Amino acid sequence: MRILHTSDWHIGRTFHGHSTIENLRTVLAALAVEVRERSVDVVVVAGDIFDSATPSAEAYTVLEASVVALREAGASVVLTSGNHDSATRLGFMSRFSGLAGVHVITRQEQHNNPVTITDDAGPVHFYGIPYLEPSLLRHHYPNVPLRNHEQVLDFVMGRIRADMAERGGRSVVLSHCFAVNVSQNSVSQNSVESSDVERDITSGGIDYVPLSVFHGPDYVALGHIHGRSMLSDRVRYSGAPLHYSFSEASKPRGAWLVDLDADGLASVEWLDLPIPRELSVLTGTLDEILADTAHAPVEEHWVSVVLTDQVRPLDGMRKLQSRFAHCVTLEHRPEVTASSTETTYAERVHARTDTEIVSGFLEFVRNGAGPTELETEILNSVLTEVALGANDEVVTVPTKTRVPQADVPRAVDTLAGVDA
Repeated sequence: MRILHTSDWHIGRTFHGHSTIENLRTVLAALAVEVRERSVDVVVVAGDIFDSATPSAEAYTVLEASVVALREAGASVVLTSGNHDSATRLGFMSRFSGLAGVHVITRQEQHNNPVTITDDAGPVHFYGIPYLEPSLLRHHYPNVPLRNHEQVLDFVMGRIRADMAERGGRSVVLSHCFAVNVSQNSVSQNSVESSDVERDITSGGIDYVPLSVFHGPDYVALGHIHGRSMLSDRVRYSGAPLHYSFSEASKPRGAWLVDLDADGLASVEWLDLPIPRELSVLTGTLDEILADTAHAPVEEHWVSVVLTDQVRPLDGMRKLQSRFAHCVTLEHRPEVTASSTETTYAERVHARTDTEIVSGFLEFVRNGAGPTELETEILNSVLTEVALGANDEVVTVPTKTRVPQADVPRAVDTLAGVDA
């Protein structure tokens, strides 16, 4: 039997405010083509089908089109709910869809009631473990300690192994969790690298599950981590089909092709899927990034820019988007930063003119870069206006003339507004 393992579709998710629906349609359509061409028997989707517990009508349309395409390509489909999904909404009419070969597992009592699909070598039992929040599960089993996700999955896997022993045959488990490759009761290290977009599995932080919990099945299809990862030959994450964060930019997108023979796991192969719009991170000064011809290949990518200009350029995002239409994030990170000082504010402004004080303030907030020639001219003009407002008879502002202290903040704010 050939199985395709995917997860974390996150239908409806946005990328820095931009819809990902069309890109996801492209990838899921390509997934159906691969299923047909590679004669896949079963597609398993390990949680986070939707990005929200209240998916839009369009999100449902995408899901429907995708599972229909997979069925038309010749594969049965097994889906489980993740921590982003509403088990009730995702599981609506699941008994009916199961008659058509699309098995949606969202209820906790389904975990040890497998979907059984048979090939020439006999039955393969697919145990779908929906995301199980400990606080919502423990009242079903009041005599079992179920305080965290590790205890929940350890308990559930024990019931699954007992069922496997009675049924015989081969088995596949789907689970949505943060598994780590360590011994049970020890989570000091792990081999799974998360990105910055996976939502914490518990309200108090990520709840780790040791790899040892999943011993027994021929293959374990995991979801939740957005990058592919292999915890063992038979326990793997497929990752998400799209990049949902710049922290995922270097991670491939695809799915695992899993072959079971009569004895169990025979082979696992990585299948690359298309990336509709790649991600790139560019670093340099604004002028360098806009002029560098080496950046031509990434002009149609999602782009994140780190500007190293000493002074934050005016209207930087608009200028970047004139070349990189899909530039979505901008960070100002000067190469040289101002050294810290232990002197007090009173010591720093003692015996200094207002012009010097404001110039020093700009140097401080700009990491050592003071006002430009134009800004100095504006500063002098503003301070002169303030002085004239305080005394109509004043015509010029001598170098050592002090502006009334109450009016200095207004002068600084005026200049800052010009610089913003």
